[in-house]
Amino acid sequence: MTQSVVVQVGQCGNQVGCRFWDLALREHAAVNKKGVYDEALSSFFRNVDTRSGDNGPDIYKGKICSLKARALLIDMEEGVVNEILQGPLRDVFDSKQLITDVSGSGNNWAVGHKIYGCQYRENIVEKLRKTAEHCDCLQCFFIIHSMGGGTGSGLGTFVLNLLEEEFPEVYRFVTSVYPSGEDDVITSPYNSVLAMKELNEHADCVLPIENESLFEIVNKIHQMINSGKLGSTVKPNSLVTSSAGSAKTLQEKPFDAMNNIVANLLLNLTSSARFEGSLNMDLNEISMNLVPFPRLHYLVSSLTPLYTLADVNVPSRRLDQMFSDAFSRDHQLIQADPKHSLYLACALLVRGNVQVSDLRRNIERLKPSLHFVSWNQEGWKTGLCSVPPVGHSHSLLALANNTCVKPTFIELKDRFMKLYKKKAHLHHYLQIDGMEQSCFSEAVSSLSDLIEEYNELDATKGGPRIDPSRLKIAV
Repeated sequence: MTQSVVVQVGQCGNQVGCRFWDLALREHAAVNKKGVYDEALSSFFRNVDTRSGDNGPDIYKGKICSLKARALLIDMEEGVVNEILQGPLRDVFDSKQLITDVSGSGNNWAVGHKIYGCQYRENIVEKLRKTAEHCDCLQCFFIIHSMGGGTGSGLGTFVLNLLEEEFPEVYRFVTSVYPSGEDDVITSPYNSVLAMKELNEHADCVLPIENESLFEIVNKIHQMINSGKLGSTVKPNSLVTSSAGSAKTLQEKPFDAMNNIVANLLLNLTSSARFEGSLNMDLNEISMNLVPFPRLHYLVSSLTPLYTLADVNVPSRRLDQMFSDAFSRDHQLIQADPKHSLYLACALLVRGNVQVSDLRRNIERLKPSLHFVSWNQEGWKTGLCSVPPVGHSHSLLALANNTCVKPTFIELKDRFMKLYKKKAHLHHYLQIDGMEQSCFSEAVSSLSDLIEEYNELDATKGGPRIDPSRLKIAV
């Protein structure tokens, strides 16, 4: 069994991370009735004997003593991390695996990347190594961060570079939350484009999430609940609407519902690594099968059902309807329509009592309406995990490497150029040691190259399918 480590950076990263650990604990509690530390738990948790002091030995078999998350929490403002440490999950985090400061990064990528990166480099490396030493077979680092803030974008991408240096063999999956057009951080286009250059160069897979999409999804769910379409009552342990049902019921936080959706994405993504299934899909297979070109590693995710984990009294979606939903605009976690763009590859991770024949039937049914690149017409990767999400009979996560991410990047570039042409707010960045104006021109040129690569692929859409010529073999 392999292990993964979650590195959550900045306010957004830590708030999403907090929801992830909460939901992961509930999912394992629903499956692991005997309270025994098993292989499924070991993928994200250590079992520590706390009786012999804080740094007690790990226990690999038998009863659960004290579960500790394989996580590193980093934020240059201590508010969110302190809140987590005072909340119901406080015992899950090892106090030695936190890095906080007091002043924050002031929504400035350069402060996070150049100043705090250098200042905390040794500390971060030491804590990453400590976490890695507790793993038998470390397979993946998950970084959760936002693109718009200073710590998430700046220090988040600094940590990504460190991981490549220190653990070149371990996969780096990045969950990046992109700002919306009405973002309240005026410098978010600068921060996002500077961070994009780092993601292009150092990540294995990036799962872009847009705040706007999450907001729309949550609104839709609330409308459906209020209209009575989902049944008139919300279950008491609802997870879409709040953090209710955790050890201490707290007042719902504004972003909890949105963060739960991202947390569910990560739960479904790692379900095959944690539970048995008839068709297991390893995380390395996702990168191997879905990323044909190193820079085009942005995967569009869609989830169905969206109100996962016993949220509302609603009958499960019919299986075939679930597959159709996954390819509709409403279920995408970024504002995109993959159906009318070009697919490089697609992965379907299904959970619950679903047969391989159901998978095949739905792929055959959907295939004619989807545009795949000519050289990868059979670019489907499938995984079947037999443990469904809590409160549902089945669920589906679709990951698409699709040119529909291009408009998100174009809009980001346009917002960047509006500020950059006026040189607005530039002095805040240039007064930081090691920050040159060339950093901006290189970042925007890296983004332009990425957009151009998608343009070239889009240009092949709809053309005749040409089989590549083969070598003639003399007999």
